[in-house]
Amino acid sequence: MSAAAVSAGATGWVGKLFSSFEWMLAWRYLRARRRQGFISVIAIFSFLGIMLGVATLIVVMSVMGGFRKELIGKILGVNGHVFVQPLGQPMTDYDAIARRIQGVKGVTIAAPLVEGQVLAASQSASTGALVRGLSEDNLKKMRSISGNLKEGTLDGFDASEGIAIGKRMAQHLNVGVGDKVRLLSPKGPSTPFGMAPRQKAYEVAAVFEVGMSEFDAGFIFMPIKESQIYFDSEDQASVIEVFIQNPEDIEQMLPALQHAVGPIATLSDWRFRNATFFGALEMERTMMFVILMMIVLVAAFNIISGLFMLVNDKTRGIAILRTMGATRGSILRIFVITGAAIGVVGTTLGFLLGLLVTHNVESIRQFFSWLLSRPLFPPDLYYLNRLPAIIDPVEVSLIVGMSLLIALLATLPPAWRAAKLDPVEALRSE
Repeated sequence: MSAAAVSAGATGWVGKLFSSFEWMLAWRYLRARRRQGFISVIAIFSFLGIMLGVATLIVVMSVMGGFRKELIGKILGVNGHVFVQPLGQPMTDYDAIARRIQGVKGVTIAAPLVEGQVLAASQSASTGALVRGLSEDNLKKMRSISGNLKEGTLDGFDASEGIAIGKRMAQHLNVGVGDKVRLLSPKGPSTPFGMAPRQKAYEVAAVFEVGMSEFDAGFIFMPIKESQIYFDSEDQASVIEVFIQNPEDIEQMLPALQHAVGPIATLSDWRFRNATFFGALEMERTMMFVILMMIVLVAAFNIISGLFMLVNDKTRGIAILRTMGATRGSILRIFVITGAAIGVVGTTLGFLLGLLVTHNVESIRQFFSWLLSRPLFPPDLYYLNRLPAIIDPVEVSLIVGMSLLIALLATLPPAWRAAKLDPVEALRSE
């Protein structure tokens, strides 16, 4: 390949920074020769290592970012962002408190509810469940529930004395809309022989699917008046769940919410209730980034070793170039181009491969699940029924930038050694 052809490919400031002569020699060093076969193999492995490292980093970080966002969205779509709980006495004026909270700017829903643990049973199976008593109006405002109904309707929910259950629970109990589910609570009426369990059969009015197995398999929604009767807590609410427009603004809204509630109740928010869970997710994400970046570092060490071997192999040629007038800076730039080309091309192809896999990650998961005849990322363990992936431009730019920087730094030690060679000593040793 001629120097002019190489120079034509080096566009922009890079082409101006390096001369066509330097591009030509760097390209010749990158091409395979019989005597340099082992060096070429090292260069290929370096290229593959950087490409796969960058692609893996983009895919894994995108999936973990999507997993976190999807998980937070589903958890905060069913559970409130702020929880108002009574202090020392039952919450009987919950409607007045809810109205005051609803008047705070940024609040979308203030829902009094009654909670209780039950055993849900049908004729064929049984399972533990959490009953949440809510008014029809508040339940319809929760779009994660009302917007994901698979069967039935919430119209007339307060008067129906029916219940809404998750799709996975309906499948487990083998019931549908119109079927009966018997609820058993250990906290029932007192008798001379102790506390008797409370039980009552309810008709399924609706079946929802949030997409998170914990909710779809374990939650039952009931009209709040009926739940107060069932749990023997008439005119009382267990907690008021508050939903706000932006959960990330919770810190700024807490004082206004506490003022609206007054001293009779305490507030806790979603960060406190899920601190351990989300903290573990963030720690895992950081550690995965560090571990996977090791792939790029190993590839960079391969670049260093390959270039050192190339310098040793080209000692005579470097000495001749120096005696013909090539400067140390020119020799330095030749080997920088040689090593950096591996890093730039590997990073670019890794970037494209990572984006391609990320955009099709759910299809790839389904293919391997079919191929292996077993579910990958089962919903029971990972909470979600699909594998989400969100590409963060800032994060991808950081990955690409770090890969390019590591590859560039890896070229400097061998390039500096080549530039420092004394042509007289090199030719004498030959």
